Amino acid sequence: MSASTQTAPVREPLVGDEGGMGYLERLPRRLVTVYLPLLVFLFVLLFPFYWMAITSIKPNAQLTDYHNYSPFWVVDPTLDHIRYLLFETSYPGWLVNTMVVAVAATFVSLVTSVFAAYAIERLRFTGSRFVGLAIFLAYLVPPSILFIPLALMVFNFGIYDSKLALIFTYPTFLVPFCTWLLMGYFRSIPYELEECALIDGASRWQILVKVLLPLSVPGLISAGIFAFTLSWNEFIYALTFIASSENKTVPVGVLTELVRSDVYEWGSLMAGALIGSLPVVILYSFFVEHYVSSMTGAVKE
Repeated sequence: MSASTQTAPVREPLVGDEGGMGYLERLPRRLVTVYLPLLVFLFVLLFPFYWMAITSIKPNAQLTDYHNYSPFWVVDPTLDHIRYLLFETSYPGWLVNTMVVAVAATFVSLVTSVFAAYAIERLRFTGSRFVGLAIFLAYLVPPSILFIPLALMVFNFGIYDSKLALIFTYPTFLVPFCTWLLMGYFRSIPYELEECALIDGASRWQILVKVLLPLSVPGLISAGIFAFTLSWNEFIYALTFIASSENKTVPVGVLTELVRSDVYEWGSLMAGALIGSLPVVILYSFFVEHYVSSMTGAVKE
């Protein structure tokens, strides 16, 4: 057989020749590129919750005595701080107030943002791009600048020291953010779907309700989660527009009612912060799949 007809030996592919994530097959590389960053991330993410949990069940003597007790562990845990928080303060009422305000403000903001995002992205009127940019710039305005004129409006409408004061002022920073988020999601939905509906005789309202909104459920959930989280953690407006203890929200109530002059109820403070973070954690855990899908796009053309 001649040399020209001989076939060259086939080289076995080495690990990593295929590209992609093949370089992670070796243990040292996995340790440096995967496991170590993951451990650092988990520590940074979970350590604050661990610290709040152990502080909320520590006896008062162990909170400051670091010579005889380890700050990272609990000896003889107690539920006195949690019992004091739930039965001797207005914390349960603060939780209810925060939930009512967050849900109502999120609903109002989502409804307003859906109409605004649809008008800007799908109706294609003159200047729509500038309107979208203006909405995004409005989101960047710090709440510390807006609360002074908003305070005048709250006093003039007679809703100071009520939940309505927060429900009507929270959309000032929720609507721009939700509108900007939904604009990007509506933009990813093919226009052909809307054009087919128009040919079939559907109105704009029917297109919005029966075509766009069902396809935008992940985006709506994502915007709702962000709006609910921002409402739940908001502090400046709640501190400015609420005076009575029974109407306060969790962020304001925990700070103003559990700190007396230079006396800090550390156990109850940490218990209040830990319990107050649970609704947001539960919300994320239930809708994490929709949240991730909203970040990766909508309908493929």
